[in-house]
Amino acid sequence: MKSHWMSLLMPLLPKHDVSHWFGRLVRTRLPGPLGPVSVQAFARAYRIDLREAELPLGSYKTIADLFTRKLRPGARPIGDWPVHPCDATITECGTVNQQEMIQAKGMTYSLPELLRSARHASTFEGGSYFTYYLCPTDYHRVHSPVDGRVTWSCHVPGELWPVNEWSVGEVQNLFSVNERVVMLIETPRGRAAVVMVAATNVGDIRIAFDENIVTTGLDVNERPVRERSYVPPKEVTAGAEIGVFHMGSTVIVLYEKGMVSPEALQLKGERAKMGVSLAPGASRGP
Repeated sequence: MKSHWMSLLMPLLPKHDVSHWFGRLVRTRLPGPLGPVSVQAFARAYRIDLREAELPLGSYKTIADLFTRKLRPGARPIGDWPVHPCDATITECGTVNQQEMIQAKGMTYSLPELLRSARHASTFEGGSYFTYYLCPTDYHRVHSPVDGRVTWSCHVPGELWPVNEWSVGEVQNLFSVNERVVMLIETPRGRAAVVMVAATNVGDIRIAFDENIVTTGLDVNERPVRERSYVPPKEVTAGAEIGVFHMGSTVIVLYEKGMVSPEALQLKGERAKMGVSLAPGASRGP
């Protein structure tokens, strides 16, 4: 029944407008006691774990502040890379096969379309991919999974379909039609790519090393695809923050062939914790 109603209503929903006004709402500092009460109610409703948060609950003035909270220094020791880039559930993982990846059972999507670059997509043929789904309970900052240098990014305006179980199973090429930011990282052992995918109520993605990437505010038809090559490249280390979602969404990480141990491809359905090594046997060196 839920799937039936979602199929009827979601195509009609003005998702950009809803996301825009929802974003304004959660960023609004309510007067008097309403602000603290709303933040506390939200934290309770979603059972948000604040034991690793940088600040106590009372320090967050809006719901958006709470969602974009930082970790306290030292809360996450960073393991040998590659590491998980975020706190999330791994909904899919596997090997890139003929430039395609699995979105859900019986559905695949194109890597060149996801990256908006056939040249960069060819790098990852035979490599590994991991799809991370962040729910509202999760910590919402995204970190580099590797030591390396960001050499290229691409901001792709697009739709704002939700990325929940219904959408993943029903919306063809979901991750390739939603708005997203792609980041390419060169490492001594090969290339990695991190794709931050926007969703309904998650039209606002910020990138730590490039303040010019703005993913919110205008209709998809009014914004061009924007590619950037970084000269000099942006240096990152495993565990360094590279972006933040202003609500939950999806991160897709790609690795060149040979960069990830086979054990990591058994992690579908597992909970990931930012900073934890992707699989036993990983190492920092080339």
